[in-house]
Amino acid sequence: MKSRAPLAAAVAATALFALTACGSAGAGSGADGAPSGNISMIVPFSAGGGSDLSGRAIASGLEAGTGLNISVENREGGSGAVGYSYLLAQQGKSDTLLASETAMLALPLTQDVEFSYEDFTPIMKLGDDFTLMVVAPDSPYDTCTDVIDAADDDRVVAAVSGATSLDEIIFTLVEQDQGIELDRVPFESGSEVLTALLGGQVDVASLNPSEVVAQLEAGDLKALCAFADERYTYDELADIPTAAEQGIDVSFAQFRGFIAPGGISAETEAYWTDAAEAFAETDDYTQYIESNYMQANAVYGDDFTEYLAGNTADLEKVFTE
Repeated sequence: MKSRAPLAAAVAATALFALTACGSAGAGSGADGAPSGNISMIVPFSAGGGSDLSGRAIASGLEAGTGLNISVENREGGSGAVGYSYLLAQQGKSDTLLASETAMLALPLTQDVEFSYEDFTPIMKLGDDFTLMVVAPDSPYDTCTDVIDAADDDRVVAAVSGATSLDEIIFTLVEQDQGIELDRVPFESGSEVLTALLGGQVDVASLNPSEVVAQLEAGDLKALCAFADERYTYDELADIPTAAEQGIDVSFAQFRGFIAPGGISAETEAYWTDAAEAFAETDDYTQYIESNYMQANAVYGDDFTEYLAGNTADLEKVFTE
């Protein structure tokens, strides 16, 4: 249902620059696969968003566990394509990582990019980040079913933060499951979506709990349902019913994790996997998961790759039907 569109020239320029530089710079690795020198954690989105928070938490956790110096670099553009294209050009390098999420899978299905998840080395999925359907406190909708019924008869305006965003995926899945259509208004980020919802420019939004929990507690927004497998156990969210409880068979999470370039040695892959497993045992990992109201579900290496394959198959249904 989505057309493939060419990305901005910035993506090509970034990839060309990275390919040129790739052979002449960068840290090496020892016989045990351990990188030497400074490490870069690429965040393919701008500072301040969920991907940035994830990248900084991972970098800090890995730094504490390995003793390496890991700096975060935001390489935003092309809905994440600029950052992923940069990593693609770091083939075989041990000193570059990237904070990954669902855009890595959605971009190849919707845009003319040169990569798929198979071009990279999956290291760790930290957990799952589901969303809530939220509305203004004076909205006539009290449940997600109310929104479905309204869309059957009238115009319901939904905010989304991009063609490959989690909220676009969720709303498309709802449309496919319920046989309705929602009008879309695109924004550049989740924060802009939230501002539009609070300002009455749109009727509904699908946002991660960490983006709206303060507004829910203050009464500035109300949550209609959670697009999660089961209800949250967090006290602030425990009373929110799942979409499935309201007859809407939609549950989809944005994963948070990190990857390395393709072509790295088995020793380097094992080094980063060991570091990731150690990070998952720390209080810093638990604090990141809980402060962002995520579901802890860490997997590594081949298990992460298997997850990515299944998630890609799910997304193909969204973007090609």
